[in-house]
Amino acid sequence: MDEIVNKVAQSGLITLDLEQFYPKQAPAVFDLKDFLFMELILKEKDFRTALQQVDWEQYRDKNVAIICSADAIIPVWAYMLVMTYLEPVANFAMFGNEESVLQTAYLENIRSIDINEYIDKRIVIKGCADKSIPEAAYVEITRLLRPVVKSIMYGEPCSTVPVYKKK
Repeated sequence: MDEIVNKVAQSGLITLDLEQFYPKQAPAVFDLKDFLFMELILKEKDFRTALQQVDWEQYRDKNVAIICSADAIIPVWAYMLVMTYLEPVANFAMFGNEESVLQTAYLENIRSIDINEYIDKRIVIKGCADKSIPEAAYVEITRLLRPVVKSIMYGEPCSTVPVYKKK
């Protein structure tokens, strides 16, 4: 009787699942709208006083989106001032909506990999995931790995699409 051989297991392919880099928590939001007079006007003195009253610990170790959801003209220094309070407590904070903060955190997690583990390896970037993986994550992992790997493929080890092969 012929033995069944798992050729995928013998192929030396390394599967990278980008879902493992997905940020562990949803971003928190700091909305300047709550600090505006009539949701239209930023009064500097009132704004500075109100920021001193905020419990900044609620942002401890979180990724924070700094936004203004009101249709108001906000001076740039106001966002800068908010950052001076968030920087010491937040994991990171940035101007942008929740989606942009999530994507930035995702890319930072991907950039944390040790690419030396993948020198001259054949890599498959897993195609299916339970969470929605942004295209930027696939682009970033390709940018990081291309200079060191033997090949990059997309999909599942049994059915891949070639993306890059070192010549």
